[in-house]
Amino acid sequence: MSDSTRKPTITELEAEILLTRAELAGTADALAARLSPQRQVADAKAGASRLWRDAVGTDPAADPANRGRARAVLAVGAGVVALTVVLLVRR
Repeated sequence: MSDSTRKPTITELEAEILLTRAELAGTADALAARLSPQRQVADAKAGASRLWRDAVGTDPAADPANRGRARAVLAVGAGVVALTVVLLVRR
């Protein structure tokens, strides 16, 4: 009985290792970019801006279904801020 599968050569294995290392480095770089504090702040700002535009209705491209959700989120946020101020003043 003979083995019909061809075994890779050392050169082919080295090439595959180099390719895998390059892919892994690219993945690590992409993750580092997505998790950077600057990117997180920029994403948070963009989300807050989009939420405000949806709630106020100034963005003509905004989905009207998001308006109620955006207004609810802003109302809850305002309520939390008001409650915090009241609790701090009472102390």
